Amino acid sequence: MKESRLPRYSANLGLLLLVLFFLWPFYWMVSGSFKNSSVSIQIPPEWFPLHPTLDNYATLFAKHPINSWFYNSFFISVVSTCLVIVTSSLASYSLAKIRFRGSKALFGLMVAAMAIPHSVLLIPLFNVMQQFHLVNTLWGVLLPVVGWPFGVFLLKQFIQTLPEELIDAAKIDGCSELMTFRKVILPLAKPGVAVLAIFTFVNSWNDYVWQLIMLNEKHMYTLPVGVKFAQKIQEFDNNMGMAMAGAVLATLPVLIVFLYFQKYFTEGLTLGAVKG
Repeated sequence: MKESRLPRYSANLGLLLLVLFFLWPFYWMVSGSFKNSSVSIQIPPEWFPLHPTLDNYATLFAKHPINSWFYNSFFISVVSTCLVIVTSSLASYSLAKIRFRGSKALFGLMVAAMAIPHSVLLIPLFNVMQQFHLVNTLWGVLLPVVGWPFGVFLLKQFIQTLPEELIDAAKIDGCSELMTFRKVILPLAKPGVAVLAIFTFVNSWNDYVWQLIMLNEKHMYTLPVGVKFAQKIQEFDNNMGMAMAGAVLATLPVLIVFLYFQKYFTEGLTLGAVKG
């Protein structure tokens, strides 16, 4: 019995150490949000806040438009998620179930687009948004996300596994392509759509660099961008306690989404591996 239990205990101990390792940055962020600026950067560090304070949170809400930043972040994330689901699901259905000349080449082009570094696209995208007078607007931040090749790739791999007989039966019953998609394909593709929605929400919420480039007025900032500027005391002096408090506020929505839909995240890791 002892020999059979030892590997299990060793595995559990290893997993516990890994959990503590990955939770440590989150603990340090939360505990640091209850420390003042001097304590948060002192050496040796104060591992646990001996004199916890809510001043960092109070200052954020009193001196900065946190509510506007929250609204901007949620608007960008939710609207971009809805638009990505619509465009990606329609494109995925067309590429997976409708035979037309050049479909494989078009899908290959989309897959190739996934390999382009995001930083390479920042300047061209900014020039396009400037021409459409969308700089410093929420729509200018979220519209470039709508044509997301990864969303098409993810849903195509899922829709491609659905039986062709269902589509044939729908067409025999007189359904058009759009009705077949809406009545047959979309309900069956809900797991894939849910995965795409979560990935898109998290990606839009955390897209700090593009938001920083596009937004230049304080009331238009998203929460990650606003917190970055709120922590500054002077040009080269940052209030790390306030930065930690802002990081907690910016992390909580994404953390809640992840914990609530974690089973879809797990499923999403395997969707792209399904043979089409």
